Amino acid sequence: MSAQRQYSSKVAGQYLGTPNANGRYNVTLIKGDGIGEEISNAVVKIYEAAKVPVDWEPVDVTPSLINGVTTIPKPAVDSINKNKIALKGPLATPIGKGHQSMNLTLRRTFGLFANVRPCKSVVGYKTPYDNVDTVLIRENTEGEYSGIEHIIVPGVVQSIKLITKKASERVIRYAFEHAKSTGRHEVIVVHKASIMKLSDGLFVQCAKEIAKDYPEIKVSFELIDNTSLKLASDPTTYSKVVMVMPNLYGDILSDLSSGLIGGLGLTPSGNMGEKVCIFEAVHGSAPDIAGKGLANPTALLLSSCMMLRHMSLNDYADRIETAVLKTIASGPEHRTGDLRGTASTSSFTDSIISNL
Repeated sequence: MSAQRQYSSKVAGQYLGTPNANGRYNVTLIKGDGIGEEISNAVVKIYEAAKVPVDWEPVDVTPSLINGVTTIPKPAVDSINKNKIALKGPLATPIGKGHQSMNLTLRRTFGLFANVRPCKSVVGYKTPYDNVDTVLIRENTEGEYSGIEHIIVPGVVQSIKLITKKASERVIRYAFEHAKSTGRHEVIVVHKASIMKLSDGLFVQCAKEIAKDYPEIKVSFELIDNTSLKLASDPTTYSKVVMVMPNLYGDILSDLSSGLIGGLGLTPSGNMGEKVCIFEAVHGSAPDIAGKGLANPTALLLSSCMMLRHMSLNDYADRIETAVLKTIASGPEHRTGDLRGTASTSSFTDSIISNL
């Protein structure tokens, strides 16, 4: 069994995908911007070598503005709604103006309410921390990222944090189900209700109510600043637990967790909805190295392994994941530059294939 099998994303009742007439699975592929093309092509090549029964359906998600609203092209929306499962490379996010973030637009369009971010140390790749094994679940649809902002008077801007009972209950219940299905014994609810007594207070109260349905799982509550300190001091404190939190806290702590194991280039991610799931590389599009053969496809590959386990294609996920980790552990000549190595994207991909 793979050393990182906790990269599961499947919980009870979730749609797993249905094989087509050829016994294969149709999966929407969003290659993304910048290095997205290169790392997506690496995944496709490795899947072909591993004979994974997946038929890719590439789509273009170049946005358009309709009445001031960022809109995804209809063919892409139709493909994702049909296949229910998608793999996504990095998408560039505009700063300050223009289109709304496509990542945020995708989450809202398909109701992707939970972002699942596991982080586990890679054996053979040394970082300042050993034995990291965390799982963070971030509420994905509201909080400070609700986009409710306005100018009161020049020089004074108000941004509203939105917390609802429905969204809080949904992501918290998902966290308990995830803990149950992956053998984790505790759910830690991260909040700042000491200051935001109504908004975070509602999130905490929802967790207390839902916890009653899971007597076999311990529930505890931590302030976000305390969690940050403990996570940076001794991340093994959070082994075998699931952390769940509102949107902004999850955005920050998930990147902190990634830094503990070597960065975003090693971190898988899944965005889970009621009917649609999109698995993605969470790092940036890195336009400065696009087309230079320097990109690291590991994060997208490990995210695709989460996807395969979600589809109950566990054996394929294990083979690919084991090959990726073996390649990283085999020395700098087989690792890309971001992992203190000298390999190109193509040679790294070929090494993974040779380790299948």
